[in-house]
Amino acid sequence: SELRDVNVLHILTLGDAPYVAPDMAQSFRHPAFFIGHNTRQAVQEGRADFMPIFLGEIPALFERRLPLDWALVQVSPPDRHGYCTVGVAADVVVSAIRHARHVVAEINPRMPRTWGNTIIHVSRLHAAAEVDYPLPQLTPEPVDETSRAIGRHVAGLIDDGDCLQLGIGSIPNAVLAELRNHRRLGLHTEMLSDGIVDVIECGALDCSRKNYHPDKAICSFVMGTQRLYDFVDDNPFVESYGNEFVNDPFNIAKNDRMVAVNSAIAIDLTGQVNSDSLGTRPYSGIGGQVDFIRGAARSQGGKPIIALPSTAKGGALSRIVPTLERGAGVVTSRGDVRWVVTEYGVADLYAKGLRERVKALIAIAHPKFRAELEREAFGMKLLTRVMVRGG
Repeated sequence: SELRDVNVLHILTLGDAPYVAPDMAQSFRHPAFFIGHNTRQAVQEGRADFMPIFLGEIPALFERRLPLDWALVQVSPPDRHGYCTVGVAADVVVSAIRHARHVVAEINPRMPRTWGNTIIHVSRLHAAAEVDYPLPQLTPEPVDETSRAIGRHVAGLIDDGDCLQLGIGSIPNAVLAELRNHRRLGLHTEMLSDGIVDVIECGALDCSRKNYHPDKAICSFVMGTQRLYDFVDDNPFVESYGNEFVNDPFNIAKNDRMVAVNSAIAIDLTGQVNSDSLGTRPYSGIGGQVDFIRGAARSQGGKPIIALPSTAKGGALSRIVPTLERGAGVVTSRGDVRWVVTEYGVADLYAKGLRERVKALIAIAHPKFRAELEREAFGMKLLTRVMVRGG
């Protein structure tokens, strides 16, 4: 009750968010870079705000547009030289520490000690408290038949020696499960997950063919189970860097044969991708999708991929739609979209006109929606003749 108008900034958190409760409105504001389950209701009800921004640009905000008074972080215990590490989260934390007026840290022996640009000397801390509690864990989502089919199609686009970026959820898990017979894969990604550990341990991913940071798996944050945290602890094979580095499209493009796999809520028949909102209601965030889609497109031999189930709401709605819902955010423009994958196949949209795009996307829509999509496209003059009869 003593605080007024305190801005609380973070990306994705897994715990409670008491600062967005209705009775905290006078004390705290939350401009959300990314919306999680714990802040979604507050954003949609107007008690918190959503800031659309590319993930790779957030660290620079702390230097210029959003100067920080306090950085509240958790670190691993100091080594004999007095250096802690930011552990599982370099992402925007590295920049926050660099630019904040004051840095307060919890020193947790359960925080993994990580390699890369993660160190902070204890002399940089203005205050510290020793704690001992488990890190939040994220259990891998189960892979259903739809995700498994999508995973097979995506894996078919990936060759031995390609460099990968994958996100969170059942589709990335399905893709990774299909890659265990590949060899010499590389990694340059935001999120390091349990599924990636499986691909490393089976010998499919060793980063030996990477031309940029060879023999190193590059990430910006680690989120998963205790098994994952144990894997990255003092492991020089995995290096963590801030999002200003990992998500820079020009750095991403330095990796030859960069394959970026990202998801979507919906995609319209011209290729516009919505991945952050349900109509006018913000749902998640822009994140690093555009950073990696553009970086992979610039990469020599790269493949930017949007992968999504063909339907939502238990099959009641098509995710491939004639036009995006009113108010829906276009995260990835149709000029950026190249490969689109559903459980029904792969659509290559690159250098295709609208009519060819419409045909390719209808071909990978759920069969029960194809005739309706065709009729809508015909009505919008995106097609000049009906391709599918009936329905």
